[in-house]
Amino acid sequence: MLFTYQALDGAGSKKEGSIDAINVDVAISSLQRRGLVITTIKEAGQGGSILSKNISFFDHVSTKDVVILSRQLATLFEAQISALRVFRLIGGETENKVLGAKLETIADDLQAGSSISAALAKHPKVFDDFYVSMVKAGEESGKLNDTFLYLADYLDRTYELTSKVRGALIYPAFVVVTFFTVMVLMFTMIIPKISPILVQSGATIPVYTQVIIGMSNFMVSYGFVLLAVAIVGGYFLFRFVRTPAGRAAYDRFKLSVPYVSSLYRKLYLARFADNMNTMLASGIPMVRALDLTSNVISNTVYKQILTDATEAVKGGQTLSDSLSSHPKEMPGIMTQMMRVGEEAGEVGSILKTVANFYTREVATAVDSLVSLIEPAMIVLLGAGVAILLAAVLVPIYSIASSTS
Repeated sequence: MLFTYQALDGAGSKKEGSIDAINVDVAISSLQRRGLVITTIKEAGQGGSILSKNISFFDHVSTKDVVILSRQLATLFEAQISALRVFRLIGGETENKVLGAKLETIADDLQAGSSISAALAKHPKVFDDFYVSMVKAGEESGKLNDTFLYLADYLDRTYELTSKVRGALIYPAFVVVTFFTVMVLMFTMIIPKISPILVQSGATIPVYTQVIIGMSNFMVSYGFVLLAVAIVGGYFLFRFVRTPAGRAAYDRFKLSVPYVSSLYRKLYLARFADNMNTMLASGIPMVRALDLTSNVISNTVYKQILTDATEAVKGGQTLSDSLSSHPKEMPGIMTQMMRVGEEAGEVGSILKTVANFYTREVATAVDSLVSLIEPAMIVLLGAGVAILLAAVLVPIYSIASSTS
C-alpha cells in the first residue's frame, strides 16, 4: 500500500513524500528509522477530489522502468557507491512515484541490515524470483555491477521481443474489430430499412439476399440476447483461462494453431536460451537456473518440460539428453548444439548463440506474419463488403430494370 506523509526532520524542516509499505505501522516504523517525526500519514487516495485520488489500478512499474533502474544501479555500483546511498539516490530521482516509494522502502531495509536480494524479494510484483536470484548470485560473487548489466540487457531484449510480437497483433485485431462493427451496423441499421422495399416489390429475391435478410432479422430480434451470451461466455472463458486447467489448455492451443504455433515456439525457445545463458553467466547453478526458467517462461507446456529436465539433471542426466525426449517442443538442432556445448564446457556461450538465432527467427516470423495478415485482411474485408453489396444492389437493380 502507498502512504503519503508529512513529517519533520532533525533540523525541524518540513518533509513531504510517499512510502510503500504493507500497513501504516510498517510505514511509520520505516519513516522513524530515517529520523523523521511524523505529523500526518494516510493511505494515498484518501480525501480530496476524485481526480486527485490515487487509483491502485494505475500503480504500475513497467519492464522499461526496471530496465532503466538496472542500468542506473550497474553504473552507480561500478562507481563504488554504497548500496544504501544508491537506492536512496535513485528512489528520490525516479519519475515513477510507485517505484520511488519501493526503492525508499528497500533503502530502509538495507539500513536495517538486510541484504539487497532479501530487500528486493519483498516486492515480487516488481522484482521476480529470476531478478532476485540474479542479484543474490551477484552478491555472492561480488560482481553486482556486472549482474545488473546482465539483468538490464536481458530485460531489454525480452521487452523488445515481447513488444514486437504484441505490436504485430494490434493491427489485425483492430481490423477484425472494425470489420465486425461495420457488419453489425449494416445488419441492424441498413438492411432492415432496405429489406421491406425488396419484399414489397414482388420481385424474385435471390437466395443469398434472402440469407442476408434472414440474418438481419435474426440480429434485430435477438441481438441483445446474442450480446448477453457473448459477454457471459467471454467472462466464463476468461475465468476458465485463469484456472490451472484452463491455462494449460490455452497454452496447448497456442502451440497447435498453424503458423502461429511456430512463432510461439521460437519465442519460448529464445526466452529459454536467453534466460539460461544470463543466469549461467552470473554463476547460478544449472539446476537452480532451470527451476527459475521454468517459472518465467510463461507457458505450462514448456514449464513441465523444464520441470522434468530439472529432475533429470538432479539425477545425473545431461541437459541435452533430458530435453531431447521432447523433439516437437525442443528441436534437434538445439539439443545437438547444447550437447556440443556440454562436451566442450561452453554451455553458456552455446545458449547465447541459440538465443540470438531464435530471437532473429522470431523477428523474421513476425515480419512474415504481418506481411501475410495485411493482404489476407484486405481480401476478407473486400469479400465481405462485396457479398453484402451484391445481396442488396442486385435485387434493387432487378426491380429498377423491371419497372423501366
